[in-house]
Amino acid sequence: MVMELIDAVKREWTAVKTLSRVKRWVDPVSEEPDVLLPDDLETCIDQYGERTAIRFEGRSWTYGDIDKLANRIAYWALMKGLHRGDTVALLMENRPEYIAVWYGLSKVGVITALVNTSLTGKSLAHSVEIVNARMIITGKEHDGAVASLPPRLRKALPVWSFGGKRGRDFSHTLASHSDTRPAPSCRSRMSAQATCLYIYTSGTTGLPKAARMSHAKVRTMLRTFIAPCKASAKDRTYITLPLYHTTGGLCAAGVALMTGGEIILRRRFSASAFWQDCIEHQATIIAYVGELCRYLMNQPEQAADRQHSVRVALGNGLGQDIWKGFKTRFGIRHIVEFYGSTEGNVKFMNYDGTPGACGRVPPVARKHYRHVAFVRYDVDTQMPVRDDKGHCIRVATNEVGEAIGRLGDDEMSRFEGYQDPAASEQKILRDVFEPGDAWYRTGDLMRMDKHGYVYFVDRIGDTFRWKGENVSTSEVAEALSKVPGVETANVYGVAVPGADGKAGMASVTVNGYLDYKDMLDRLAAHLPKHAIPVFIREQQEAATTGTFKYRKTDLAKEGFTPKSAEDRVWYADPETGEYKLLTEETLKKIGNGGFRF
Repeated sequence: MVMELIDAVKREWTAVKTLSRVKRWVDPVSEEPDVLLPDDLETCIDQYGERTAIRFEGRSWTYGDIDKLANRIAYWALMKGLHRGDTVALLMENRPEYIAVWYGLSKVGVITALVNTSLTGKSLAHSVEIVNARMIITGKEHDGAVASLPPRLRKALPVWSFGGKRGRDFSHTLASHSDTRPAPSCRSRMSAQATCLYIYTSGTTGLPKAARMSHAKVRTMLRTFIAPCKASAKDRTYITLPLYHTTGGLCAAGVALMTGGEIILRRRFSASAFWQDCIEHQATIIAYVGELCRYLMNQPEQAADRQHSVRVALGNGLGQDIWKGFKTRFGIRHIVEFYGSTEGNVKFMNYDGTPGACGRVPPVARKHYRHVAFVRYDVDTQMPVRDDKGHCIRVATNEVGEAIGRLGDDEMSRFEGYQDPAASEQKILRDVFEPGDAWYRTGDLMRMDKHGYVYFVDRIGDTFRWKGENVSTSEVAEALSKVPGVETANVYGVAVPGADGKAGMASVTVNGYLDYKDMLDRLAAHLPKHAIPVFIREQQEAATTGTFKYRKTDLAKEGFTPKSAEDRVWYADPETGEYKLLTEETLKKIGNGGFRF
């Protein structure tokens, strides 16, 4: 009893200290409604001008260097006739120029659309068109992507490239422009709620949507994680995540840029080079998404695992199944896990490192989270449950429900939406607890315990019903990850002829030998019978987005008849209770409804 009381006191004291520090960093955003992103960054650059801002491929860029390049880009935009509110699409891999581009365009009120670098053809054209981009800025790595655009777009949209053959020479053009700052009047009559960036949803289900990011929101994201990371000018933040993604491009970058610290930037993630880079560049903070951590855990153990100086890991999606192992193996003192979609108004932060939690709402902060609720959800209808009065039902402590956020005008509850109004409306739930109210749907199932810790359970659409029971794909994936030989596991439901609901299927990549009898025994020990996958597909390479989110829609459509001839599929034989390799004969039998799984 005494120990519980001591733990409770420590927990609340940590909350008070951390949230007070966060408040000091983010309060200026609401107190300075006319201050824009470039104003904030110019203040930092004036303070840290000669310090190193970014280290990249053997070269160091000072804060002053970034500012000078940004100024040239601003003048270029003006010379090209771009006006406040116009949009330029940025399609470029990680490099210092990336930050300079969106910073420079913001100096003259031009919006930058941060396009996913893995897109080509139709998806790329869609992303450029939905924001009405006037031009495209790119690099030599994306000549092929530019060439894949429809001819009408290539003709209509001028392309400027850093070193590429598809477009005009941007470096040469910028050299002719001044590197002094354009007058603040170039962005006059703009409010902090004006759009600064477009950041796209991952596109795991359908085409990407462009989320609006106001100057105020970007400023907040740059500042939010400084206090939880206890960051200072002495820190070096290692970023391998794509800069078009908020976790790496804003949250982690802001920890460095707003404090005078350094960014150690890598063009793309490499599991084998990760810790060697950290050692070489003396990184103290790393940015992650969950699957990045799993890739690191799947690497052979080596001395470099603990020879680095990293003290903090900042990111989201770190699974509870590898949390403690990741922290112990790599000697990470503190993990700052957070939750929040780019566009949404529901955000949580786990500032005290409690394993598995994506955030906490302590008593001292409850009044700031009145706009957040968890409501009962029906897996079959994929909608929240309504009572006899037509209102949604709040869940109890530790009960799973969809997280929603009430829409309002303050910074905490504002939903800035997508460029497409129809896409924005699809995310809004109306008449939730009273007539006329409106709430943002996160599309995520979560639960909150008695201490206010919030745990991610599953994505809506990922949870499915089988044998009359709900199956959580994240729970199944966690169990599979503990099976020797399984490197990655992507779980989803597939339709089976003659069966109600959807059968569980997992697409896995294999590291070494995979014993299917051992797999079944292990899964049976950790999962209820209805949750054990009926089908296992062995993929040569996991299908993921650029930020390591699994692609499920196409895999679910293919079901247990994959297009790739190299992929083998195993099924749980209902007669023998064993996993067996799927043959043409068995496939026909399943197709005719001959199996009763």
